[in-house]
Amino acid sequence: MKLAIYQGPPIGGDIEAGFARLETQLCAAAMAGAKMAVFPELFLPGYNRPDLHKSLAQPFKGEWTQRLFELARKTGCGLTLGWAERDGDEVYNSATAVDEAGKLLGHYRKIQLFGAMERASFEAGNSYTVFQFAGRKTALLICYDIEFPQHCRALADQGVSLVLVPTANPSNFEHVSAIFVPSRAAETGMTIAYANYCGAENNLSFAGKSIIAGPDAQPLAAAGLGETLLVADLAVADAIAPDILSTQRNDFREVTT
Repeated sequence: MKLAIYQGPPIGGDIEAGFARLETQLCAAAMAGAKMAVFPELFLPGYNRPDLHKSLAQPFKGEWTQRLFELARKTGCGLTLGWAERDGDEVYNSATAVDEAGKLLGHYRKIQLFGAMERASFEAGNSYTVFQFAGRKTALLICYDIEFPQHCRALADQGVSLVLVPTANPSNFEHVSAIFVPSRAAETGMTIAYANYCGAENNLSFAGKSIIAGPDAQPLAAAGLGETLLVADLAVADAIAPDILSTQRNDFREVTT
């Protein structure tokens, strides 16, 4: 099964331009044989746009998600996308996964809010989202969530083997994609797809460096600093010899005193 990651600049709060870019990139991913494309955090309406988070946030299964379902059906490629979700008076930093037939796979609210801006804009989520996709038990996390080994361990304990991660990782935090994401993958025996922005938004520069890390910590695909569509065949991860994978989860000895 092929998986794609789109790394690109923010949409500048232009929702229609965002949907147009989604369609273009989903068509390209489908032509490359991908069953799923992962896009960055808060792609709609933008990450560093606290002026828009509350005013443009949409309800789950509202206009935005209905359009995402239709885009997946039209292009024949599933998608995972970060967006601002309104639920009554509360707003969440959310991600939704849709399969290539336009059917909902999973919906998730970010647990680990990062920094003052996120905490001012959003409420924190409080549960994991796990679903079956292409024969794999799959989960969603968002950006800062992946930096906590506890969350990855909890998902691995549920049998998750693939984690899809929309992110908005800033410049000067390149160690997350270079070290943390491969480490989380190796520690848990999972494949992790980490989709970041490039460019800048309201004076916040993004690090790029999106990555799909296999369970041996090696990149199945990795981006530089510019706009790109990565495509990787997860069969490569499936073929990794078990004897080179970490046995930490089985070997761990808990110390209680």
